[in-house]
Amino acid sequence: MSYISKPKFMHPEMSTNDLGLTRRDYEGTLTTLCGGCGHDSISAAIIQAASGMSLEPHRVAKISGIGCSSKIPSYFLSKSHGFNSVHGRMPSVATGANIANKNLHYVGISGDGDSASIGLGQFCHIVRRRINMLYIVANNGTYGLTKGQLSATADLGSTTKSGEESQFDNIDMATLAIELGASFVARSFSGDKEQLIPLLQAGLTHKGFAFIDIVSPCVTFNNTDASAHGYKNTWENYIALSALDFVPMRKEITTSYAAGKEKEITLHDGSVIHLHKTNGNYDPYDKENALHHINQHKKQGKIATGLLYINQSTSDLHELQDTVDKPFNSLNSHDLCPGNEALSDINNTFR
Repeated sequence: MSYISKPKFMHPEMSTNDLGLTRRDYEGTLTTLCGGCGHDSISAAIIQAASGMSLEPHRVAKISGIGCSSKIPSYFLSKSHGFNSVHGRMPSVATGANIANKNLHYVGISGDGDSASIGLGQFCHIVRRRINMLYIVANNGTYGLTKGQLSATADLGSTTKSGEESQFDNIDMATLAIELGASFVARSFSGDKEQLIPLLQAGLTHKGFAFIDIVSPCVTFNNTDASAHGYKNTWENYIALSALDFVPMRKEITTSYAAGKEKEITLHDGSVIHLHKTNGNYDPYDKENALHHINQHKKQGKIATGLLYINQSTSDLHELQDTVDKPFNSLNSHDLCPGNEALSDINNTFR
């Protein structure tokens, strides 16, 4: 993988956020992906989301596996922590890092091959263990690095550029995440920043496992009219559940939306997502309803997007395991060795 630094110059009057940082401070290296790749739109959306919410770059840890998608962390937040792991094993590294230091914002970047094929088992376990992180799957339905074979997320009947047709039912990552216990599940399209950016901001502030499945077309190997993950099919069958906005809780901000047209979801840190609902019957707190909504549109060849499911009453791994408040990586020998009296008390419980 090659790394090309971006030019340092910028407009002298570029706007800054609450930290005094510009959008350029959240960028990474120049992309080496194909021109028009949906993955570049994802990194651009992450840059805009992190800058807009004044996220401190040094308090972010980016973790990825192997694949075109796993190159994305190189292209945003160059001043954050990062780890490019083994193919399909990003969840293990993310789990270990989160256990060592729970005070960081963890962003896992993966792909449909990295998470739905070789890493499917690892994906299942990081969801059920409720790691406090934002897990993103850049989903293009193909293995781009190995020249365009169908992936496990390719829809039945979908064909590649070479004419290969998928003969199997696909793995729906959003449905799987909901069933395994993810407390925040959304789906979006890399080409729809208006929807994607507030979803990313909400996922970054959500306490618990937040998952976003992003349809991100591969322009080189899987952008045909017969591909369910191509630009043409996505635009024609893109069903937005709601128009989204992310509003950090500040005293000077008030809502002005008409009664009955808004669904407010208050996140743990006090920030708020506003859902301008297109269907008054949809309840993002109802797991069964979310699964039905996804499958109903899937049968029609549609892609249901937006905030599909949220549960704010679940606990993350640290709460479930009752770990100490102090991050593990900052514990000293005195913290780790409570003394002979404490050890004797523990031994007495086994007598």
